[in-house]
Order: sequence, then C-alpha cells, then structure tokens
Amino acid sequence: MSLRGDGPIEELAIPSETTVEEHDVVVDGDVLVGGQSTVELGVRGRNVAIGERVRVGDDIEAEGDCRLDTWCSVDGNVLVGEDAYLGERVTVTGRLMVSGDLDIGDDVTVEEGFEANGWIVIRNPVPTIVFYFIVLSQLLRVGETDAADELAEALADGDDVRDPLLVPRNAEISDDAWRVSTPATVGDDCRLHGNLRAASIRVGERNEVFGSLRAREDVTVGADTIIHGDVTTRGGTVTVESGARVLGDVSAGDLVVYDGAEIQGTLRARGEMKLIQEAERASEDDGVESDVPDEAAAEAQTDAADAEEAATVTTDAVAAPGTVESDDS
Repeated sequence: MSLRGDGPIEELAIPSETTVEEHDVVVDGDVLVGGQSTVELGVRGRNVAIGERVRVGDDIEAEGDCRLDTWCSVDGNVLVGEDAYLGERVTVTGRLMVSGDLDIGDDVTVEEGFEANGWIVIRNPVPTIVFYFIVLSQLLRVGETDAADELAEALADGDDVRDPLLVPRNAEISDDAWRVSTPATVGDDCRLHGNLRAASIRVGERNEVFGSLRAREDVTVGADTIIHGDVTTRGGTVTVESGARVLGDVSAGDLVVYDGAEIQGTLRARGEMKLIQEAERASEDDGVESDVPDEAAAEAQTDAADAEEAATVTTDAVAAPGTVESDDS
C-alpha cells in the first residue's frame, strides 16, 4: 500500500520541539512525507515513512522503522534502528545500514552497499507504518477519538504517544522555504529555518522562525514566538498574540494585535485594525455576561467603544519603530 492519491495527509503539521539542525529536520516522533514531495533537508525521527517519488536531499536516520516507497531517491545514507522497507526502484546514493530486518523490492540501487543484522527478503514490501497512519486517519475522520488513542498507544508499545511530522503531497521543503498548498500548523518550542508558505498558518507558542510567513487565509502568531521576517496574508486575518515579536512588516485584510506584542515593521490592514488589551481578552476567555440594567449596559458599551478607539490610536506605539497604514476598501 503506497501513499498515492490525496492520502490521509491534509495539512503540514510540525509537532512541538521540532528543530532544524545543520540541514536536518529533527523530531521526537514519527515522520510521514506524502508522495511527489521534495525534501532538501535530512530527516531524523522515530519511524520514517516516505511516499512515492519523493526526493530527500540528505541522510535519513530512523530510531525505529523506515519505509521508502517506490521511485524514492535519497541523496545520502539511510540509518535504521529497527526494520527497513524499500519499494521498487528506490535509489540511495550512500550506504544503507539496518539493525533489524530488510524488505527490499525489485531494481533497488544502493550505491555504497547495505548491511542488515536480521533477515533480508527481496520482494515488494507492504509496510505496517503506512497502514497504521491510514487506519488512524480514518478513525479520526469518523470521530472515533477513543479508538484512535487506543490504537496509537498499542502501536507505541507503551511509550508516550508523540505527534508526528506530517508533510502533505507535492510539498517543497528546504533551507529557504517550506511550501505547501494546504494549511500549516506549527506546535510549541520549535526552531525552524526558511519561509513558510501555506493556505493558512498557525504558529504555536515560544517558537523561533528564521523566515517569513505568507498565506492566502488567516495567520496566527502564538505567544512569545519570534518571527524573523514579514507576516503576510492576501485576504485573511493576521493575529499576533501577547509576547510575540515580528521583526518585519505585517500586511493583512484584518489585523488583531494583543497587548504586549511587538511589531518592528509597518502594519498594513485593508479592513479592521484592532488592539486587544489584557482586560478585554480575559473577559472574552471567561465568557462573562453582564447583568446590569439597560441604561448601565448602554453606558458600558459606550465606554468599551471609547476604549477600542483609544486602543486603535495607540497601535503605532505597539508597532514602534514601524508605521501603521490602514486602507478601508
């Protein structure tokens, strides 16, 4: 079973604590790459599953199993801690080292040779890891979250279940940019290199991205995250949460900036530009409803409108030393 068609991967999902270290993407969990993608970086993870016709530009290191689907190419070594599965016409320019069993298809090329400590079987392998992701995806789609959790825990052999790195079909990943046509989600405590291009982007907390963010729809920059570049969306809303820093310009349809955020460049909004202070955010989170009489409620709404107007006026102070531009079109 290969990763042909649209497959179960519907977004770029970068799990928490993912880092890019010397041209390698390093994750604690599994890695799943959709078909016909290009990954110019090396890949290091627990279990690694690479789809059909994927090109990997550096070494692959898997603590557990490794699956390379048909017509894959790896420009480097492949080091596998447990079992390896290589489909037909896979090319590895370096050396293949497998601690467990090796299932290998027809017309596979390993230029510097291979070594396996377990059984070596020449056939067209059917990998367990791909079946696992497909079944798990179907359970989540039908809302069977409890069954999905039980399956994940059973396959993890009692270990902590960690979120995988999911790369959708036709993605392009390199030091310069991460380009996908799907939504993109970044967890917490990540350190990434390259510009991020996606349909929509949500970046979690305490991340550092050495590049810009650009999306067709909404973009969210989480608390205490640093973006070393611009944040741009064509028609969506850009949200910059408290403690976040954008070391560049921000351009959006609507712009929402939380108190404590810092934007060093120019702010451009074609629609509404809003500053949310801590008191206002707390009331939104708690869902507090006022029980005051109508006259008092009207007075409270007037005060809130005045406060919002004042907040909008002071947005340029939050964005200093940049400037604020708004185009009400």
